[in-house]
Amino acid sequence: MIGRISGILLEKTPPQLLVDCNGVGYEVDVPMSTYYNLPHTGERVVLFTHLAIREDAHLLFGFGTASERALFRQLIKITGVGARTALGILSGMSVNDLAQAVTLQEAGRLVKIPGIGKKTAERLLLELKGKLGADIGVVGTAPRDDTQADVMNALLALGYSDKEALLATKNLPEGASVSDGIKFALKALSKA
Repeated sequence: MIGRISGILLEKTPPQLLVDCNGVGYEVDVPMSTYYNLPHTGERVVLFTHLAIREDAHLLFGFGTASERALFRQLIKITGVGARTALGILSGMSVNDLAQAVTLQEAGRLVKIPGIGKKTAERLLLELKGKLGADIGVVGTAPRDDTQADVMNALLALGYSDKEALLATKNLPEGASVSDGIKFALKALSKA
């Protein structure tokens, strides 16, 4: 498996790139989120990659970050979501936005992506629920610090949903201890 390539960016033709790695030109398909952050042609580029081997082709997909690649790999495991659809999803939403949409079960945000209908959006929400938090940052936003993460995990362990835990830990006081944060979050939940 080709996990990463580094070389000179020769051509940019959305969504495909041509990257020269020591005399070998690799064609790499990238999501638009990666495409917009590429250097100019003739400059050095580093991409995390995923190699898909099919009966009729070997396709190389490139990503600017490891979290984009991890999400791509998670998406292509879902029935009915192929590599092109996964690239479309990553082109339409950032990793954190998708994680937040999954956590909050917002199918409407996914339907806005070209090629994603209501049924596919619902399947994505169902199959990704609980899988993005640990890998990409709970509820789509990285916790401000370890305290917020600990408070969120405590609320989840108490049986609160991801959405409730997110809302309760959103306004934690800066510098609060874990026990104070839990008390604050529980008070916020009791008022809701």
